[in-house]
This record gives sequence, C-alpha cells and structure tokens, in this order.
Amino acid sequence: MNLSIPDLTAVRARHPEAVAEAAARRARRPLVGDSGRLMIVAADHPARGALGVGGRPLAMANRADLLERLCVALSRPGVDGVLATADILEDLLLLGALENKVVMGSMNRGGLAGAAFEMDDRFTGHRPEDIERLGFDAGKLLVRVDYDDPGSLTTLESTARAIDAMAERRLPVFVEPFISRRVDGRVRNDLSAEAVTRSVAIASGLGGTSAYTWLKLPVTDDADDMAEVLQTSTLPVVLLGGEVGDQDAAYERWGKALRLPSVQGMVVGRSLLYPASGTVESAVDTAVGLL
Repeated sequence: MNLSIPDLTAVRARHPEAVAEAAARRARRPLVGDSGRLMIVAADHPARGALGVGGRPLAMANRADLLERLCVALSRPGVDGVLATADILEDLLLLGALENKVVMGSMNRGGLAGAAFEMDDRFTGHRPEDIERLGFDAGKLLVRVDYDDPGSLTTLESTARAIDAMAERRLPVFVEPFISRRVDGRVRNDLSAEAVTRSVAIASGLGGTSAYTWLKLPVTDDADDMAEVLQTSTLPVVLLGGEVGDQDAAYERWGKALRLPSVQGMVVGRSLLYPASGTVESAVDTAVGLL
C-alpha cells in the first residue's frame, strides 16, 4: 500500500524493512523506452549541501515540498524517471511514485558545495551493490578535474573503479565530467568548448570498459559548439540542466543541442522543480516538448 508524505517518518521508525519490500515489488521498465529518448528529473542536490534555487538559499530544504514537486514531475507524460540519493529515492519508493520509472542512484556526493574539500568528490552515496540490490536501473557520478589539484587523480581513479563495478553488474552509469578550477576560492566549471571537449575525452576513457557508460554533459557557453564537442566520443549523451537564469534562453539552448545525433535526452533538476515562473507542470511539459 502506498503511503502519504506525513506517514513516512512513522514507517521509517517502525518498519524500516518497508523500503526493501517496496523496492522488491516495484514494476520496472527498460532504460530507454519506445520514444528512444530519456527525460530524467534530478534531485540529488541536497546531499551535496546545494539547497539554493535563485535567491532562496534553502529552497530545497523542505523535504515534503520537494517530494510533492517530484511526484508532480514524475506524473507528467514523457517523464521517464528520477535521479536522487538514497533518502529521496526511498521516500519516493514508499510513496509509490517510482512504478515503471527509471530510477537512477546518485553515487558520489562528498564534494560539498562551498567546502574547502569541494573538489574531493568521494563516493558517499549509492554503491554499485546498492543499486543492484534495490533493483534500480542506473547510477550517476560526478567527476570534476582541476589541473592544479593533485587530488583530482584520486577522483579519476575512484571513478574508474566505480565504472568497472557498475559494468560488472551490467548497470548503466551516467558520468558527469567537468574541467574545473578555483576562482577567488570558489569552484567554477569551465563550459568553454575546449574544456568540455577535454572532459568528454577524459571521461570516455575511464574504466576497463565503456560498454555501460553514458555521458551527462552541460551545453557549452556557445550552444553552436556542441556539435563539434560531441565528435569527441561515440558514447550516448544526456544533457544536464543545472540552475538557469533565463528559462526561455535555456530551453532554446537545450532544444538546439537535443537535435544532435548522440544526444539521447536530458537530466534536469532545479529549473524544472523550482521554475522561475509558472508551475512545475508547465516547466516539465515544456522540457518534455523539446524531446
């Protein structure tokens, strides 16, 4: 029986086994459905301490509100699934919101936003064995490379081993690479065509096999550069949304990139769950329409 949001804490306290039971009975579907496209809603930001949206620094901190928004998004036609950490996915499991949806576990959230160790993207979320045990459909990991930070080598190695472990289980893993650097003490991702091209080349070569690797990529500063950037790899690509200022301009950039042959879909979070204007329904439906 599906729960309501106010029931979640009591069930977690008294019947923690309910999570595994809900996962075991969840109806599953192929990763890529009949449309041949993927539309995934992302909600793994809170585990990295990234709670802000626009001018609201704690917008994503209200869990009931976030779950309501996710349930609305997942109910819209054309939305294939969700990317989140264990706590959120387990809430959605108990709410019955993940039936026949693609469920993607977020694997490394250790590089907390704004922390001195932000570039240390350690694996603090789902392990490959967790994704397999719960019957989830894929994993996602973040790999940021700072050429001035020797610690990036550790990140690359741990990412490669995670890719290997996912491939051993025949589970797709969505790799989100960036070339990053610190500017005035803050981490900045370089979205120039050259930097994104380098990140694609590096990410594509990680692990003992790339058979189950997908890339989760930003649209470059100049969307016209994406066609050349994507010539760097034959791996399937989904676009990431990120937080956007001008929503209409973002839709235009996404739409242009979605026409490229290696782009299979989108993984978008805050800009759809907390749109600058309009409702979650209208923002999601507009994004789905781009596919």
